[in-house]
Amino acid sequence: MKHAINTICFTAVLLQVCGGTAFAQSATTSHDLNPVVITGTGTYHRADNSPVAVKVITAKELKDAQVTSLQDALTRLTTNVTTHTSGMGTFVNFNGVSDDYIVILENGKRISGDDRWNRISMANVRRIEIFSGAASALYGSDAIAGVINIITEDSKEPVSASSTTKVMNHGRMDEDITIDFTAGNCSSHTTYTHHQADNWQVNRYQAFDEDGTEVLKLTGRPMSPGFHSNNLSEKLDFRLNDQWSFYIRGSYYDYLTTRPQSATYFTQKKTNVTVPEGSYTYTPKTAYTYDLHHTSYLYGGGARWMPNARTHLYLDIYSDNFSSKYDYWQTAEKEPCDETRKRTHYVNETLRGIFRLADWNKLSAGAELVQESLTSQSDNIDFETTNTYNFFAQDELRLTRSIEAVVGLRFTQNDHFGAALTPNAGLFFHAGGFRLRASYAGGYRTPTLSQLYATDQAKTTARYTLFNTELKPEKNHFFNVNAEYSNTWMSISISGFLNKIRNMINYRTMTQAEIAADASLTALQDEGWTTIRQRDNIDRATLRGFSTSLKFLLPCGFTLGGGYTFTDSEAETRSLDKKTQQYVVTTSDVDKSVRHVGSVLTSWDHIWGDYHLNISLNGHIQGRRYSSTYGYAAAFSQWDLTTRHTIVLRNFTLEPGLGIDNLFNQRDSSPWNSNFSTINPGRSIIVSLRMKY
Repeated sequence: MKHAINTICFTAVLLQVCGGTAFAQSATTSHDLNPVVITGTGTYHRADNSPVAVKVITAKELKDAQVTSLQDALTRLTTNVTTHTSGMGTFVNFNGVSDDYIVILENGKRISGDDRWNRISMANVRRIEIFSGAASALYGSDAIAGVINIITEDSKEPVSASSTTKVMNHGRMDEDITIDFTAGNCSSHTTYTHHQADNWQVNRYQAFDEDGTEVLKLTGRPMSPGFHSNNLSEKLDFRLNDQWSFYIRGSYYDYLTTRPQSATYFTQKKTNVTVPEGSYTYTPKTAYTYDLHHTSYLYGGGARWMPNARTHLYLDIYSDNFSSKYDYWQTAEKEPCDETRKRTHYVNETLRGIFRLADWNKLSAGAELVQESLTSQSDNIDFETTNTYNFFAQDELRLTRSIEAVVGLRFTQNDHFGAALTPNAGLFFHAGGFRLRASYAGGYRTPTLSQLYATDQAKTTARYTLFNTELKPEKNHFFNVNAEYSNTWMSISISGFLNKIRNMINYRTMTQAEIAADASLTALQDEGWTTIRQRDNIDRATLRGFSTSLKFLLPCGFTLGGGYTFTDSEAETRSLDKKTQQYVVTTSDVDKSVRHVGSVLTSWDHIWGDYHLNISLNGHIQGRRYSSTYGYAAAFSQWDLTTRHTIVLRNFTLEPGLGIDNLFNQRDSSPWNSNFSTINPGRSIIVSLRMKY
């Protein structure tokens, strides 16, 4: 009730301001309701005319909310994405499934590696396009749940530079710097991004011991570990003439955690068993002996040839190289050193063309080669590699003035898994402001090299995990229906979806009969490994639900929007009953899924000459999140109030910002290593400054 009253009071203040500025100039235009999109089909369309539904987060929405990371933008400005955090880290959930089933693109190029969420600069993002649904026909393996494409915009001015700084409590700081030069037909685009944060705790206790025993005891481990990261990227464009253009690009990313070396946890031992409640001794143990150090470097280039208005050809080649290390401190076992945990190498070579065969027919087709390799000391992988060869085509057909169709197919040949076909098809009806879309797509995800070859030894739980080279690809069927209506001042959309995933990979505990029949497994058991397991295609999941969004451009400079997503998920998991030695199929929600997610986006804009004021109130409302390990996390909501002040001084623009993050101080004070609903440390002042020349 208190939160509702505060929101009503805030709205009343804005209405009073509107009363005095009824005819003020609004900074919001109807283009916010009908942006250009490319992700759904691989070809450019206005959102109204796209045969496939694509949600867009605009540059204005990103600036108004003062978000400085991709993960923050998706969580706060959509209802499709939620995050899950425990003592093991933060994971992203998209449409009810984990981010293993999402393809993330930057300007249509896939981002690989463990830190792909953190390697995007938000400084020059023009829009974020979100395609919900299987998209393997266009984007290959992993596109089972959807595709997120970050579209950036490079300045065409002779000289352009900008700097954006955002500061909050607990040492949180984000910095983005861009520098663009253009001279004739050549241009340079440089971006530098820095993120950092200190450690923080919300609860001084942990809920589980090292062996998994449930116990409540003191801990010095932070809920959110401190870190700092840097990302530097460069792109050079060369435009020879109206037909030919080239580019080369490269980037370097560095991430290092800064966990407290003094952090401890406590082992608990019962010393007096005769007393019912017992008495205990607590022995402090060092919580950490190392920091995590991730690095990545990318290089590549490409060309575009447009011999005529009906033919566009694109060649893109790039290599993404990721490594993860343990940065050890001085311990009894180790001198200070860096120890490589794993290295991944991803190479993508794509040749594609867009051919306008007729006024009613547009064909996209191409070939793609993907080369991957993995070396992992922690997973006992010396060096493994795989190649995937792809041929794809998608045809857009205008059947009548109001009806269009999309049909696509990808042929995949993988070194390990042979050949596969992945189809998609859709129909699009539009009349006036109404649009109706229906689509089907198949998804395809090959097991990763880690899933195929990794072994793991967990000594505290006496569990040994075997590799399994006989894994099969995961596949799915995705059905989607979307209805929309929009005009110059409003947009309403509702989508219903059904996602059926099969051959999902999970851990299968081996039976005593299997162990007894294999001498190598028997030897492992004799060494004291009580649980022997391997990855296998033992799970399946069904997700169904609907998602709705709306946006209104109101008089007086007001914008009101929001959305709601409902997801009903059902996972079937095979687990071993160790007493009966029989496999039992259990049914539950999909791990880390959330049934109810809502968002509220409100803003007010007004311009007085060279001064532009924006006030925004954004809310993220989330229901309980399910974890197969920890159960349900509590529901929560977070509201953020931000103001942005734009001052134009000839060729120089200043944008100071002031706001409140987590307005109502919502925190999850669960013990460490719980299924946290949020890791936000509480209410914080936001101070930001953007300077642009």
